[in-house]
Amino acid sequence: MSKTILITGASSGIGKASTTLFAAKGWNVVATMRRPDASLEADNVQVVRLDVQDPRSIQNAVDAGIARFGAIDVLLNNAGYGQYGLFEALSPEAIQTQFDVNVFGVMNVTRAVLPHFRARKSGVVVNVGSGAGIFTLPMFSLYCASKFALEGFTESLSYELASQGIGVKLVDPHGGVTSTRFNERSAQSAAKSDALKDYDSFVARTNEAFSMLTAARTVTAEEVAHIIHNAATDGTDRLRYLVGDDARGFIKARRNLDDQGYIDFMRQRFPSI
Repeated sequence: MSKTILITGASSGIGKASTTLFAAKGWNVVATMRRPDASLEADNVQVVRLDVQDPRSIQNAVDAGIARFGAIDVLLNNAGYGQYGLFEALSPEAIQTQFDVNVFGVMNVTRAVLPHFRARKSGVVVNVGSGAGIFTLPMFSLYCASKFALEGFTESLSYELASQGIGVKLVDPHGGVTSTRFNERSAQSAAKSDALKDYDSFVARTNEAFSMLTAARTVTAEEVAHIIHNAATDGTDRLRYLVGDDARGFIKARRNLDDQGYIDFMRQRFPSI
């Protein structure tokens, strides 16, 4: 029988690419999103509303997927966004929302699926992390904080769920991913404040640095989807899967330099003065 995957944030980017790939490989897909797009429906693709900030919609989506296909074999926690802007410019509500979506949303969807996985003594949870959960970036303090939290949660959870025959995986895109709405959403939610003129020169330099970095993107959402498929199906206990071009050297610096060496390396790329 065909296996089934439930995907959050399936309307665009990595989620949509993963929906297309898994369906093409014969999987049943429960494609969940805040605003269901009926055009994605197919014999083996069920489109269901799921808002990670709405617990009732989470349970309804899980129940609908099991009712339609009989079981869920893989959960792909993909939904997320990046809050951009100076920390001082961020409202408490914006901070809460970043964690509600990127951290608590993942926890709540995972919690809803785990009883089903435990009953079957099988299943795989795949969480989409980020290079920003390994290294840090200025103007993305909240996004980095949420992805560092996700990395810690996922790693710790993997020890617990191994005792139940459930696999846990982290797929970490880094270096920038094309064909997603990440930049668009970050721009829409960017925190600004006319009262913080002291930062103007720093913000200008940082935006210039980012413009040069984003010009070098080479990884597509489809390539990330293939790594997700590999992680979900390789049958190993491997935890992390990096996907991207480390031409910037951020991953290498984090892993190979001592702590101060890494900080010095990053400060050279994002000078404060």
